[in-house]
Amino acid sequence: MVLCRWLDGLPSGIHPLTFTDFQAPGTATRPLRRSDFELEAYRKSDNRRALFQVISTLAPTAALWWLVPQVAAGPPLERLLLLPILVLLVLFSSRSFSLMHDCGHRSLFASRWLNQFFGFVFGVVNGIPEHPWSRGHAYHHNHNGNWDRYRGPSALLSLDQFRALSPLNQRLYAISRHPLMLLPGGFFYLVIKPRISLILALVDRIASQLKGPDAAPAKRYQPTQAELADLVANNVLVLASWWAMGQWLGVGLFWSCYAIVMTFSAAIFICIFFVQHNYQGSYASGNEGWSYLEGAVAGSSNLELPWILNWFSADIAFHSIHHLCERIPNYRLRQCHERNAHLLMAAKRLTLSDIPGCFRYILWDSKDLRLISLAEAG
Repeated sequence: MVLCRWLDGLPSGIHPLTFTDFQAPGTATRPLRRSDFELEAYRKSDNRRALFQVISTLAPTAALWWLVPQVAAGPPLERLLLLPILVLLVLFSSRSFSLMHDCGHRSLFASRWLNQFFGFVFGVVNGIPEHPWSRGHAYHHNHNGNWDRYRGPSALLSLDQFRALSPLNQRLYAISRHPLMLLPGGFFYLVIKPRISLILALVDRIASQLKGPDAAPAKRYQPTQAELADLVANNVLVLASWWAMGQWLGVGLFWSCYAIVMTFSAAIFICIFFVQHNYQGSYASGNEGWSYLEGAVAGSSNLELPWILNWFSADIAFHSIHHLCERIPNYRLRQCHERNAHLLMAAKRLTLSDIPGCFRYILWDSKDLRLISLAEAG
């Protein structure tokens, strides 16, 4: 029997994973290695499966939007059908984002250009430029669990930083990390932020050209030429689609439905992302002693979801394996997880009922190397 377990006697959050073989008594415990996992056999992408996933996501999305004006023009009782249609649109939008995420890792298709093309398409569907988003997401993968370098989707403060705030700012910080803020945050993330990013990128690019090559670099992150091109193309097509949909459905009907879909779909995947890295006992290292392996296994939770939610989230719930090898396509994650389950016994497992409690852990204690709640911060 093979088991991953924690070692005692070390600071909280820095428990090296170990590999123990109980079939050979007396064998010395050794650190768990990435090579202990069977990953390579599951990396192969299948273009036919990927294309089926694309069609089975985009076709229902288009059909549901086609139904919106038909139902809205019907009698009052029939208009109640808008509710399940919007629920399905939210779920399919979330699935579109998950498939865009796979394209960003170049794992959905075997072909690089197919990943780029459909990643761009899904980016337009979700209103967010895929290439810049994927570059930022890659940074998360490269530093997961290192809270000196990357502090998660809500930019958590360290305990010392929080205590340095005024009482008013501490309260505002607590409010801004409340689960209900997922809704306005979701709308901002998909509908507003990409447009602001384009404006800022263009302003900085123009300003740098006017100042000349010897000018000090802008303080904000500067997108590469490829990222800027994707940002411009995405915004042009998204704004054009907004205009076209408004002409077809009517501005009022389109925006009332679109705002709901974008708000709730973004809230869902931001919530999933948050709880997969912010929970009690999550690996929370600093720069010193940080381990990619521990960040993947001990800093990534695995969600136990109903099969239908696993389908709409493209099996991203099997998150430890995803962090161990992001090139594994979503349609092989479950199989790979089950094959390596004996090595993932130390990985956190969360159910739907556990999700609300994860939102308490919004501070990083850099001394004890753990995520803590506001109550623990005193």
